[in-house]
Amino acid sequence: MRRPERMAEALREEITEIVGYELEDPRVQAVTVTDVRVSDDLRDASIFVVVEGQEEEIGIAMQALQHASSFVRQQVALNLDMRHAPHLHFARDTVEENAVKIEEVLTDLSNKEDFIEGNTDEE
Repeated sequence: MRRPERMAEALREEITEIVGYELEDPRVQAVTVTDVRVSDDLRDASIFVVVEGQEEEIGIAMQALQHASSFVRQQVALNLDMRHAPHLHFARDTVEENAVKIEEVLTDLSNKEDFIEGNTDEE
């Protein structure tokens, strides 16, 4: 495993703990860290999160995470004993949302197909 991948896994575990237990901001209670990707030079890390709630609540939670990113970075550096922690960039993970939308479309198509097949049998 390459160094950025090892660091990404360590960061994911640590940031999950920090966001889940150390941040006392109620705006980030519904946040789940899903993935972390670290640049090859180890200077930047993208943290992908899923936020439960409506679009407005999601936007507020993302702003709160961006605001807390310096605190999270400091905690990561302390907890992982790092001299230089990467800059953290929080991003919304939409993979699950897209999967749900695709599932809904496929179900809708399947229902329409069943309806069409049901009508042709009667004729």
